[in-house]
Parts: sequence; C-alpha cells; structure tokens
Amino acid sequence: MAATFPALVLTESDGKVTAGFQDLGIDDLPEGDVTVRVTHSGVNYKDGMIVNGMGRLVRDFPHVPGIDFAGIVETSDNDRYKPGDAVVLTGWRVGEVHWGGYAGMARVKADWLVPLPAGLTAKRAMAIGTAGFTSMLCVDALEAHGMTPSAGEVLVTGAAGGVGSVAVAILARRGYAVVASSGRPEQHDFLTEMGATGIIDRAELAEPSKRPLDGERWEGAVDTVGGTTLARLLSQMRYGASVAACGLAGGANLETTVLPFLLRGVNLLGIDSVMQPYDNRSRIWQRLSEDLPMDKLDALTEEIALADVPKAAGDILKGQVRGRLVVALGD
Repeated sequence: MAATFPALVLTESDGKVTAGFQDLGIDDLPEGDVTVRVTHSGVNYKDGMIVNGMGRLVRDFPHVPGIDFAGIVETSDNDRYKPGDAVVLTGWRVGEVHWGGYAGMARVKADWLVPLPAGLTAKRAMAIGTAGFTSMLCVDALEAHGMTPSAGEVLVTGAAGGVGSVAVAILARRGYAVVASSGRPEQHDFLTEMGATGIIDRAELAEPSKRPLDGERWEGAVDTVGGTTLARLLSQMRYGASVAACGLAGGANLETTVLPFLLRGVNLLGIDSVMQPYDNRSRIWQRLSEDLPMDKLDALTEEIALADVPKAAGDILKGQVRGRLVVALGD
C-alpha cells in the first residue's frame, strides 16, 4: 500500500469553496471497514455542483469529492470482501457527506460496495457510473410498469448527457423506438449512433403547454431535465404510460395539472440512485452488464486525468460534456 496518494481536496474559506490537489496518507481517510485502491472514477452533474461549491451539498471541509469509483480492495474488516476483490461504488452520499473517489485510496462501509460484475472492467464500470446506473434504474422502472418495445416511441430528454446517452443505448439495445431530445444539433449524429431513431429539439418541450393535455405520443419517457420539460411531456403521454424522472437540470419546480394522471392514468416514477438497497443495486449492475452494448459505451466515453477534473466539473454544468467522462487514477 502506497505511503501517500494524490487527491483532489475541497477547502472552504469565507464561504468560498476551492479545489486543490494534495498528497494524502492512509491515516487521513475517514472511518470505514473496507479500504479500496481507486483505479477509476467518473464525472457526474452532481460532481460538477460539488466541486464548484454549489447547493451546499458538502458541509464539512476539507473534503474529497467524487460520487462514484471502482477499484481493488486493499484491506477489509468485513467478511463480504477480501483483498484483491474488484468493487464498484455509487451512491450513499459518498463524495458529498463521506469522502469520495477523487483520490488514489478510499475507505467506506462494506454495505456501500458491490462486486464488479463479470465482464465489466473498472473503466467501463465508471463509464457507466452513477449516470448509467440511474439510466438502468429508469428503464427497469418503466418496464416494471408495463412498457414494452412493441408499444410505441420512448422519449429521452437531455439525451446527449451522461444519463440520457446511456438510456438511449440501453433502450435501443432492448428494441425500443427511441426519440432523443437535445438542444445540441452537433450531437445528432452521436445520438443516432447510440441508437436513436428520431431526434427532436429540446425547444419543442421547453415551452409550457397551452392546454392541460396535448395529443398522445409517448409510450414511455426518461426525463433528466425536469421543470417545464417534464410538465410538457406529461401532457403528451399515451394512456397508462409512465415517465421516469431523474433530473432537474431545467428546474426543480413542476407546474402541471392532475389531468394526465386522472384522465390518462399516467404514472410519474421518481428515480433515486443514492439509497438503493444492496440486492437491488446488485441486480441493476447485472442488468447493465447484459443490456448495455459495450461498443456504444466505449463510443460515448472519454478518459481524463485527475488533474482535469476541476475543468470537467465546470464543463458539465454548462452542458458542454457529451456522454461520459472517466477519471483514470491508476492501473
């Protein structure tokens, strides 16, 4: 085990959060029963908020951010894991309340980890990361509520982002007719490569509907945007269809009526990836290893170094990141 390891560390002074790099030691790590040598992490929208000090998501400083990571167990005081095991972590407010994955080593609770699924490398696991895990939760929930490939078009909003692009690839792999909503025309070819059969400009959904119910179109939807976009697509869902809502890039408020729910039986499914119990978390990771086309995953993945994280954290907040960013920390 290395005596020291590099880390991105957040500090706070006079209410301003600053990101810098330090060499830390094992004794600096917080409490936990499993110590992991981190080989890869990812950059998610929440990471962008945390690194830039937004939303007071972090309250205690100094702090190591990074809401997900993959790596190799170095030491374990829990019978579930032994040194040498490959593991993945997403959720549990790691990187937010507990120190996270932007460091060469991490110490966490065993219950927060899952074994790396067979057939997945650590890099691919972090190309999936919290974003892809959320995508699979959305698809799983929609299918549990009756969505099938033969029924009609499925909409994915914010489709060029991390959650959206993985959702497009999963749905296409499973045989759905996927329509991608994006405000970035330069990403249309990319979305088609991911499997989208149609593309609409996000402006079509950004304006409030003039009536409580629009014409029925969507058999299902994965919404990463929220706000007006979510309200508009709720009015366009087909009878008995469902929306899996997992993001708020377009705002946290939802101004709509109850008519889509009462007259069309529409289901609004809230998706949380943070506190998923171990058994369901493991099941979803297994589905990802089977239902996500790895060639598509590789095509939407860009690898960066730990030193690149502060810039990437700013870019993702500006909507300037396509697909998934993987942070390489070691072999």
